[in-house]
Amino acid sequence: MAKNYVKPGEHITFTAGATTASGAAVVIGSLLGVSLTALSNGATGEAAIEGVWELPCNSAAVITAGAKLIWDVSAGEFILTGAANGDLVGCATAVTAAGNGVTTVQVKLTPGTATVQGG
Repeated sequence: MAKNYVKPGEHITFTAGATTASGAAVVIGSLLGVSLTALSNGATGEAAIEGVWELPCNSAAVITAGAKLIWDVSAGEFILTGAANGDLVGCATAVTAAGNGVTTVQVKLTPGTATVQGG
């Protein structure tokens, strides 16, 4: 094996910028990840950057399966339109639909495809 191999890449190490719950979405540059453990502010841990996860979405959004999503950084939820500066555009695709009043959606994280709005 090549001597410069580090690890498979489904998980990456990050430093929590705030207290983070296990299973919470975390923004790492232009990546959206899911913290695999609870972390205190400044602690390092692992985040999954691949896979299908159930995460918060705006309850007024009507999301269809297959929709490209925006992570609203300030609200901590997925939206469909209206990205503000710092939001991650195209970081995930909805796997299930989430109608009006629904507060979570199953998404496939799509690492390497997001852009930071205004960035």
